Amino acid sequence: MLEDGRSFRGRAYGAQGTALGEAVFATGMTGYQETITDPSYARQLVVQTAPHIGNTGVNGDDAESRRIWVAGYIVRDAARRPSSWRSESTLDEQLAEQGVVGISGVDTRAVTRHLRERGAMKAGIFSGADAERPDSELLAEVRAQQGMEGARLAEEVSVDETYLIDPADHGWAGEPLFTVAAIDLGIKSMTPVRLAERGIRTYVLPAAATFEDIKALNADGVFMSNGPGDPATADVQVDLLREVLDARIPFFGICFGNQILGRALGFGTYKLRYGHRGINQPVMDRRTGKVEITSQNHGFAVDAPLDGPVTAPEARYGRVEVSHVSLNDDVVEGLACLDIPAFSVQYHPEAAAGPHDSAYLFDRFVDLMAASKSKESI
Repeated sequence: MLEDGRSFRGRAYGAQGTALGEAVFATGMTGYQETITDPSYARQLVVQTAPHIGNTGVNGDDAESRRIWVAGYIVRDAARRPSSWRSESTLDEQLAEQGVVGISGVDTRAVTRHLRERGAMKAGIFSGADAERPDSELLAEVRAQQGMEGARLAEEVSVDETYLIDPADHGWAGEPLFTVAAIDLGIKSMTPVRLAERGIRTYVLPAAATFEDIKALNADGVFMSNGPGDPATADVQVDLLREVLDARIPFFGICFGNQILGRALGFGTYKLRYGHRGINQPVMDRRTGKVEITSQNHGFAVDAPLDGPVTAPEARYGRVEVSHVSLNDDVVEGLACLDIPAFSVQYHPEAAAGPHDSAYLFDRFVDLMAASKSKESI
């Protein structure tokens, strides 16, 4: 049941009951397990545009976090049985196990076209006894829920305690090159692994971490992850990042971290009509002219001028330019500071699931920390 009164009927899938959230669509043809375990999907009902879902089952290795985060799941043709030597259980079973209400047999093409026309909106999935109530009651419940604008969710999905990802556990021989403090706003497990593969010792900190926590680690760089919710609510993280920027500690942010850098520099953010979600989103790196196919999951964006460089509204941070832009709709996909060591992108370069076109960004972060260290030693 969608907020505007449009409804779709199908079969119960996963747990039965009620799921409320924002209806969005994800265009990835593969990687459904990575999608549902991405914390950026918290409080969202995900429509998979790929028709066949569950074909390869689920396993313990492909999850991108400790649990399923989607509020509800909407698919067309759910696999009757998985076919993969890596499968440990069916997707249906795991959804039910974790209490995630889903629906199958839905015309997901029609749902997607509807959301493309009218934008992401409040919605609900109802099954079992809950689905027997009058449609008017279901619609009222959908409309009464809180929307995504103004939602503060990063703290809900973040870890409670700091943990370490060590390079030695991911194929790196020798001493670590640098130490990074990664602020978990909904981090995917592959992100610190990508850093570890490059010799970076990564401490993953809770969303409420302080500048003192970062200093205590003697961090060479700070990273802010992807995550759910409205960046306008992230005042704690914006204040933290300003302390990092003032201290000239190298910074790299992705997705939610990109929006926080934008806010720290003084730019605004806004909600996209239906967002970018999937693993086939084209982005241009304006510095090189190269086009990357990227993995994305965001419903908000930074409001910054595409014609740059410009002086940041927070003038003490100097000049900034939009480094990456979406080729679908000209949305800001990256920011690069020219006078301080900081940059960010709006997409997911760890690419789990997705293409590896953007892996160079982790190398760029390593180079930024190396350059900063070199200046300190002069």
